[in-house]
Amino acid sequence: MITNTFVADVKDSFSTIKEEYVTYMTGDIECKGFLAYDQSIKGKRPAILVASEWWGIIDNTKVRVRQLAELGYIALVIDFYGDGKIAVNPRDAQTLTTPFYNNPHLGKKFLDAALKKIKEYPQTDQRNIAAIGYGFGGFVVLNSAKLGADLKGVISFHGNLTGLPVDKTLLKAKILVCYGTNDKFVPQREVDALKQQLDSVGAISIFKAYPNTMHAFTNPESTKMGKEFKLPIEYNAEADKNSWNDMKTFFAGLFK
Repeated sequence: MITNTFVADVKDSFSTIKEEYVTYMTGDIECKGFLAYDQSIKGKRPAILVASEWWGIIDNTKVRVRQLAELGYIALVIDFYGDGKIAVNPRDAQTLTTPFYNNPHLGKKFLDAALKKIKEYPQTDQRNIAAIGYGFGGFVVLNSAKLGADLKGVISFHGNLTGLPVDKTLLKAKILVCYGTNDKFVPQREVDALKQQLDSVGAISIFKAYPNTMHAFTNPESTKMGKEFKLPIEYNAEADKNSWNDMKTFFAGLFK
C-alpha cells in the first residue's frame, strides 16, 4: 500500500528546514506541490524541481525534497495529477501516466508551471535551476530537456529513456542518467540509443550504471511493493547511496 503522510509532522522541532505544500496552477488544473528549503541559509541558492515516480507525491518523494533542502537547495516536487493525487496501485498509476507517455509535451507543461512557481521564491537563484526525476519522473525531465526546458541540468533515476528524439537546437541542459543493469523497464538498448543520440549532437551527458540493480532502486518501499503487486522492482541501498552521491557530484559541477 502506498502511504502519503506529511513528513513535516515528524520532523525535528529544532530543524531549520521549512517545508510546505504549495498551490499553483497548470492551465486550469490546481496543483499541490511540496517545497522545502533551509531557512538558516541567507540569500539565493540553486533550485531543484523533483518529478516523482508514477505513484505521485508519496512520502519518499517528500523525503528527497527535504534532503535536497538539507544540501542547501530549494526544492519543489511537481504535482502532475492535480491536488496532490497519488495512485494506490499500478493500474491507477498507469491510467494517470499514460497521457504523459503518449504526449511528452504535456509533461513539460506541468514542469514549466512548477518552474514558474519556484522562481517566485526569493531564495531561488534563477540562473541555476535543475530537475531530477524518478521512474516516470525521469522520463518527464529528460523529455522536457529535449523540448528546451529552461533548466541547467536534469537527472533521471531509473527513468524510462524513450520519447522524443534529441534536437540540438532545443536542448540546453546537461544530463545525468542513473540506471540499474537489471532494470526490466529500462533495457540496455534504450540506454545505448539515448547515449548515441546525445553524443551525435555533442550534448554533455553522463551515464552511470549500477550493477545487479533493478527498477525503482531508490525507493525503500519498492521491494515490498514489488511483492504486493508482482512487479520486477526492488530497493537497492548501495545503488541508492551511490546514485545520490553521483547526483551531488553532478550538481557541484553544474552550479559552480
